[in-house]
Amino acid sequence: TVAAEVRKQVSRERSGSPSSSRRCSSSLGVPLTEVVEPLDFEDVLLSRPPDAEPGPLRELVEFPADDLELLLQPRECRTTEPGIPKDEKLDAQVRAAVEMYIEDWVIVHRRYQYLSAAYSPVTTETQRERQKGLPRQVFEQDASGDERSGPEDSNDSRRGSGSPEDTPRSSGASSIFDLRNLAADSLLPSLLERVAPEDADRRNESLRRQHRPPALLTLYPAPDEDEAVERCSRPEPPREHFGQRILVKCLSLKFEIEIEPIFGILALYDVREKKKISENFYFDLNSDSIKGLLRAHGTHPAISTLARSAIFSVTYPSPDIFLVIKLEKVLQQGDISECCEPYMVMKEVDTAKNKEKLEKLRLAAEQFCTRLGRYRMPFAWTAVHLANIVSSAGQLDRDSDSEGERRPAWTDRRRRGPQDRASSGDEACSFSSFRPATLTVTNFFKQEAERLSDEDLFKFLADMRRPSSLLRRLRPVTAQLKIDISPAPENPHFCLSPELLHIKPYPDPRGRPTKEILEFPAREVYAPHTSYRNLLYVYPHSLNFSSRQGSVRNLAVRVQYMTGEDPSQALPVIFGKSSCSEFTREAFTPVVYHNKSPEFYEEFKLHLPACVTENHHLLFTFYHVSCQPRPGTALETPVGFTWIPLLQHGRLRTGPFCLPVSVDQPPPSYSVLTPDVALPGMRWVDGHKGVFSVELTAVSSVHPQDPHLDKFFTLVHVLEEGAFPFRLKDAVLSEGNVEQELRASLAALRLASPEPLVAFSHHVLDKLVRLVVRPPIISGQIVNLGRGAFEAMAHVVSLVHRSLEAAQDARGHCPQLAAYIHYAFRLPGTEPSLPDGAPPVTVQAATLARGSGRPISLYLARSKSISSSNPDLAVAPGSVDDEVSRILASKDVELAERLNASLAFFLSDLLSLVDRGFVFSLVRAHYKQVATRLQSSPNPAALLTLRMEFTRILCSHEHYVTLNLPCCPLSPPASPSPSVSSTTSQSSTFSSQAPDPKVTSMFELSGPFQQQHFLAGLLLTELALALEPEAEGAFLLHKKAISAVHSLLCGHDTDPRYAEATVKACVAELYLPLLSIARDTLPRLHDFAEGPGQRSRLASMLDSDTEGEGDIAGTINPSVAMAIAGGPLAPGSRASISQGPPTASRAGCALSAESSRTLLACVLWVLKNAEPALLQRWATDLTLPQLGRLLDLLYLCLAAFEYKGKKAFERINSLTFKKSLDMKARLEEAILGTIGARQEMVRRSRERSPFGNPENVRWRKSVTHWKQTSDRVDKTKDEMEHEALVEGNLATEASLVVLDTLEIIVQTVMLSEARESVLGAVLKVVLYSLGSAQSALFLQHGLATQRALVSKFPELLFEEDTELCADLCLRLLRHCGSRISTIRTHASASLYLLMRQNFEIGHNFARVKMQVTMSLSSLVGTTQNFSEEHLRRSLKTILTYAEEDVGLRDSTFAEQVQDLMFNLHMILTDTVKMKEHQEDPEMLIDLMYRIARGYQGSPDLRLTWLQNMAGKHAELGNHAEAAQCMVHAAALVAEYLALLEDHRHLPVGCVSFQNISSNVLEESAISDDILSPDEEGFCSGKHFTELGLVGLLEQAAGYFTMGGLYEAVNEVYKNLIPILEAHRDYKKLAAVHGKLQEAFTKIMHQSSGWERVFGTYFRVGFYGARFGDLDEQEFVYKEPSITKLAEISHRLEEFYTERFGDDVVEIIKDSNPVDKSKLDAQKAYIQITYVEPYFDTYELKDRVTYFDRNYGLRTFLFCTPFTPDGRAHGELPEQHKRKTLLSTDHAFPYIKTRIRVCHREETVLTPVEVAIEDMQKKTRELAFATEQDPPDAKMLQMVLQGSVGPTVNQGPLEVAQVFLAEIPEDPKLFRHHNKLRLCFKDFCKKCEDALRKNKALIGPDQKEYHRELERNYCRLREALQPLLTQRLPQLLAPTLPGLRNSLNRASFRKADL
Repeated sequence: TVAAEVRKQVSRERSGSPSSSRRCSSSLGVPLTEVVEPLDFEDVLLSRPPDAEPGPLRELVEFPADDLELLLQPRECRTTEPGIPKDEKLDAQVRAAVEMYIEDWVIVHRRYQYLSAAYSPVTTETQRERQKGLPRQVFEQDASGDERSGPEDSNDSRRGSGSPEDTPRSSGASSIFDLRNLAADSLLPSLLERVAPEDADRRNESLRRQHRPPALLTLYPAPDEDEAVERCSRPEPPREHFGQRILVKCLSLKFEIEIEPIFGILALYDVREKKKISENFYFDLNSDSIKGLLRAHGTHPAISTLARSAIFSVTYPSPDIFLVIKLEKVLQQGDISECCEPYMVMKEVDTAKNKEKLEKLRLAAEQFCTRLGRYRMPFAWTAVHLANIVSSAGQLDRDSDSEGERRPAWTDRRRRGPQDRASSGDEACSFSSFRPATLTVTNFFKQEAERLSDEDLFKFLADMRRPSSLLRRLRPVTAQLKIDISPAPENPHFCLSPELLHIKPYPDPRGRPTKEILEFPAREVYAPHTSYRNLLYVYPHSLNFSSRQGSVRNLAVRVQYMTGEDPSQALPVIFGKSSCSEFTREAFTPVVYHNKSPEFYEEFKLHLPACVTENHHLLFTFYHVSCQPRPGTALETPVGFTWIPLLQHGRLRTGPFCLPVSVDQPPPSYSVLTPDVALPGMRWVDGHKGVFSVELTAVSSVHPQDPHLDKFFTLVHVLEEGAFPFRLKDAVLSEGNVEQELRASLAALRLASPEPLVAFSHHVLDKLVRLVVRPPIISGQIVNLGRGAFEAMAHVVSLVHRSLEAAQDARGHCPQLAAYIHYAFRLPGTEPSLPDGAPPVTVQAATLARGSGRPISLYLARSKSISSSNPDLAVAPGSVDDEVSRILASKDVELAERLNASLAFFLSDLLSLVDRGFVFSLVRAHYKQVATRLQSSPNPAALLTLRMEFTRILCSHEHYVTLNLPCCPLSPPASPSPSVSSTTSQSSTFSSQAPDPKVTSMFELSGPFQQQHFLAGLLLTELALALEPEAEGAFLLHKKAISAVHSLLCGHDTDPRYAEATVKACVAELYLPLLSIARDTLPRLHDFAEGPGQRSRLASMLDSDTEGEGDIAGTINPSVAMAIAGGPLAPGSRASISQGPPTASRAGCALSAESSRTLLACVLWVLKNAEPALLQRWATDLTLPQLGRLLDLLYLCLAAFEYKGKKAFERINSLTFKKSLDMKARLEEAILGTIGARQEMVRRSRERSPFGNPENVRWRKSVTHWKQTSDRVDKTKDEMEHEALVEGNLATEASLVVLDTLEIIVQTVMLSEARESVLGAVLKVVLYSLGSAQSALFLQHGLATQRALVSKFPELLFEEDTELCADLCLRLLRHCGSRISTIRTHASASLYLLMRQNFEIGHNFARVKMQVTMSLSSLVGTTQNFSEEHLRRSLKTILTYAEEDVGLRDSTFAEQVQDLMFNLHMILTDTVKMKEHQEDPEMLIDLMYRIARGYQGSPDLRLTWLQNMAGKHAELGNHAEAAQCMVHAAALVAEYLALLEDHRHLPVGCVSFQNISSNVLEESAISDDILSPDEEGFCSGKHFTELGLVGLLEQAAGYFTMGGLYEAVNEVYKNLIPILEAHRDYKKLAAVHGKLQEAFTKIMHQSSGWERVFGTYFRVGFYGARFGDLDEQEFVYKEPSITKLAEISHRLEEFYTERFGDDVVEIIKDSNPVDKSKLDAQKAYIQITYVEPYFDTYELKDRVTYFDRNYGLRTFLFCTPFTPDGRAHGELPEQHKRKTLLSTDHAFPYIKTRIRVCHREETVLTPVEVAIEDMQKKTRELAFATEQDPPDAKMLQMVLQGSVGPTVNQGPLEVAQVFLAEIPEDPKLFRHHNKLRLCFKDFCKKCEDALRKNKALIGPDQKEYHRELERNYCRLREALQPLLTQRLPQLLAPTLPGLRNSLNRASFRKADL
């Protein structure tokens, strides 16, 4: 490990020997924590003539000349005409505004910026786009699905017929015949030619290079979006703000009676905010005939006033919004109620009935229209609750708006912004997507004269929402108003703006327009103005003429906009309503009949002239209108006047006014004064009190309507115009005091209210910049306002930023500010003339650009370190940076994060504009600052995270590669170089000369590397630091650092500039140290190739020095060594060398699988794209351990990218899982405090709310975690297909890159001394690649490489370690059996060449033969879906090669090949059988057993099959049998080892294992003449070693333990312990004894044995030709414990029924001998009997424990009762019994679960013998019950009752009476008679004992019962007495020698056993 190395170094330092540095050679060593001083960039560029030809390489080195350009982009105008005031006499402020709204956007365009990761990131979507057109890679595991159906089906037909006779184990001849007839696969054309290895390599390489995907990372998942701090998007150009837009169309209005014109007004009201939120829309749905009534008054109506549809905008949708519809009619006599009466009473259906009335009404209406046509009166109103429509129309898609695609930027974002202080109810209310609805409004409420004001309206609306609304009780005016409400389309046609300008598209000026209705948002809206708008709204509220004398009742107010006092000076600027002219000079309020103090709801809309002057005013004239035509009275009488001057101190006057009204015409020059001034000689209504209340509001992008802004603009314009003296309010400004005023005004800008400030932000910022850049000249002197202006700017930016907080994008940038910078900002003075003016403009533009777009300005405002005298002076880099780093280390995490990013973006921008070397020095300064802070930081991980992000942003520059000075050889170190001797003292492994320092430094993070490739150096250093074992907060840092590199490499892959291979090779040079970094991180990478201690599989092989890399050249300074050993950031002072290095190093935080995989992908990228020659030179310089690690890394790459198969994609959805893991880690980090939890929350919430304009947000769509999990659950079939396709390509490409690298390493190693070990390691990696799931494409290249390796270095396989040969054979055979023909073709070629190679070395290829045969066996045994049919074709192909190989015609080679092939074919045939019996475990194991038996002569193969069997048993849960297989295997190995040499500690062959199982002896069949251990190829596997033996024994012990055979475990360990002792392996010994203790403890606890149940045995006989080989065979089956007879019989019956068909299989129910002649030949019979283990008496002495009686069983017994007449049971005298003893070939447990019966012996017991057995059994039972401890009274009584009870049928008494009553005539039976008598005596004795015992046990309640038992016993004894006392006549006479003594137990032992 690294730390170990360093410790070594440190110790060397102390002993003064030359020592070495960690990742550096010679003097190039630089500690990671130090930032190297970069080369001066510009100097380098100047000093180095571009050596490349013009072309991509040259472009790589040089900055493009056209990098920056200044674009003028015409500002998009929504309307067809600009709507800008025409007249020239504009004052400065208006002119400035107008200019601002029409000038083009100025854009500083970085032409290549789109190539930067910040602007065109690699996302999942773009990846998917690039992945189109990938070829499909063919994989074995995918192919297995579709190609299975072919060849295998043929077997089923055979299987159906069932009898194995159809496929007998064919003789050798026929199998040869089969093989001869097969078709071979296509041959490889040039395989048999002999070519020079170099040519072969070249050919292989050119083939490998064909059709490779150019971009490796396109095949890898896109970089993690969460980490993409550098993401930016171009801001949207500033646009006018709209809310959610609703289109309302008025279709028709119909009353019950149609007599007069009715006019409509629509507007939106927000009840909660008590605010009218839109201007009025006027519509007129009257028929032409009705309109004709007004002919007298109408001018020709303008088309704009005929609109019937309107688009309303709602920024803050809420459930409290109503669409209010008011109706008016022409003024007529009578109050509103009277006028409404006919509408309420008359019905349309009664038209005929009311004909006369209607006629009268019509006439009256006609008269009123003619006379009073210009006046209106309120009529009726109603309201529509919008929320109801939106929700009832049903939201189309609640969330579609989060995509933000339908409307301009603000819409939906507004909905969720923190600006919504409203309740959450708002959320539900969106007007942007609902189903269009057509409403018919039927009920109108009549207007009430006293309640016309808006106040009253809000009360009504609030009431309307209540269920018991008062309005419902009123009698309505019935009518039908049809309106359509729908979301407004994106770009509606025929639309007019609020200023009545045509909005594009406007196809035909004659079309009926739709009007856009201006919104008055319910709350503040922060949006900069982008177009000219200058509107004034006038709202008369009420008038109080109650004290006015005379006839003043029907009052109308007339409004005029006057530019002077002459009546002719009224301007036509009042917008017309409906069906009238577009603009009018005067307008009237509706008249309330007979009301002296009316209220109004009128809204007048005026178009303000561009230039408002002091004389402009609004004139109000009050008229009394006489409704009845009386002679002599005028139609209208003026009864009062008042006015409002529009300007005051140069500001527009707006707001509420309560004005006095003059009775007389105002006097001349009244307009400059306000009516509040009492002019002499004027009469006022109500004594000059305010009687008329009116409100003015302006919607203007010219007048800010904020005192601070007004003042600021005025002052600036005064200065610009130089118009002194100037009057400002009451003060007069002269040149003397203007500066001070201006400073005050700058300072006061922070007090401006946010809404106007944001609205006018472009103007304000422009003016401020102007003050900085072009200081004003007052009295000929330059006034420097720079500092004030700059601070003001910071405040403005900060205010804007805060106001728009909700709109920020995920990085906290304010899109509005960014858009200002990007589009609107320009430097004053220099009109952008493109050719020469460009540089200065751009430089400053961009410098400011990021500043205002980001909160960096907040910090600038705080930091007063900026020179106040002249802001253009450069600040000493220290001061600002100090401040920055202070904030970075501060507690305010969010500020730090923002500031960090801003600084990075700022510097990144500068790289496009300024001296790059200077910027680099700033970067370095920043790094140093952070490094200093790190030492004292409580939370270094957070700081490192910030620095990581900083680096990442810098590196996202579009010219990142060029900035790294690629393609130039590294300059040698500037420092004096060390003496030659010290450099050469450590030469490399593979080259005699010293490592080339140039090459080495290119591959290490050396000084020269970091100097030249400054940014790449920073990035890789960050990575190296994050990957340090002791780095803190590691998980997060790993992920960030690796993600940064990954994202950059992805960018290079997609960048068209680097598409050419040569160019990409140059780019790859910037990342060469990645190889060393990854190599050093190897121990902490996720181990994809699972397995213990596998990570350094190869390094350890090559590592001569146990301690790690002790041999890396170079020197190291002690404090660095300590830093490396101690912690990533330890300053030199932290530990002094004298204390010595820390003793143990932490292993460090392992990387997550995801991070590891990404890191490996990056490594592969470098290997793929780097220059092969360069890699070769590097490899030459590596030391052995380093090379070993490199090979490990490649091994890991293969494992990490292995293809999992389509099935895997369907099974697991990796993404969700990965995310959740990551989230878990994130959470842990947050808990541990490595990253501010608050900031994490903020970040989370940002990601969640789709804020920022939709562009900014679009790329985050797929990112946010909550989306991911919900999106990704069910992928479509296509998606899965695609994923599998991409994964397949990735796996193939990754493997090919590894293969390329291996080839390079092989080339390097060719000549070295250490090549054996390295080549071995290389071959291991190649073998691993051939063994993992690979595509056909890779395999053909991989096999080609393998062939080349074998042909160049045959000794690798044939002399050294046999493992490699074995592995290779296995892999080749597996591929020979592939379903894909190209794989077969290449694999069989490889296998053939392997044999040939082996043959050529030693004229026989015993080793390969052996290994191939073994491999085939293990393949067959272990592989499930193995296809023997395909393998046969490969065998045939190999035969064909042998026949066609001219070179070896004369040798025995072809013959040997043929033999081998036929042998393999035989094995295959057996395999086919095994396949057939896949479902029949017994048959399958039998076959395997048979195959293993066949290999008695070749131990390796037998061992293989024994292991296969063990595997199969373990799978079936037969642990005892699996253990036996392992014991046999161990015995086999022991036999072999004993032959080789005899060691005291080794077992002496099989004999040593006898105690474990008697069967083991069969392994000793190998006699010396068969096996000479020295013969090549024999017993060469890894198991035939002491270690192998230990392994096998351990496995055996393991299986025994699982099977509960603990006693056997002990026996196994008896053999194992001596070996371990000889090896002094105390660790294992400890473990073994531990296991022994467990085993013995278990034996103790389970002594009675019932807890361990060992098995149940059944005899199974098969009868019938159907069974083939099995016919008339008998077996003993060992079944799992407690198997019932029914279970096994059911299992076998079901199995064979499935095999032979229904109604064929019959189970024989009894156990009598089977008469074959009586069976049906067509059927299959199975007889199953339960049998018990049987032991002779002498055996029982040894078999004491339960285990003994269940282990090593060879003899089994079952009994069958019968009577001579054929029944099973009969009377005592005729009841016989047949005892059958079965002996098996082997003892149970054996290596299989059924063993053939090899001998059976039957004994028939005569009735008397049966009786003897019964009595003996009874006596035993009694004895047992008596002696039981603890005693069991119940059981005792039961047995007694059965023995002495009087009623026992066939009880003892009856037996005695039948057999003992008389002495038998036949002397042969004397002995039985006597024996039975003795039995009875014994029986009586035992009964007595039992009674005695019972008496002692019973309680008083059972006394009587006991007496009864005693009485019965006495009776029984008396009855028996006479029978037992008879004497037999010749009891002692000798028996005749010829008679068989059936009682002599020995006779049961077979003589011929």
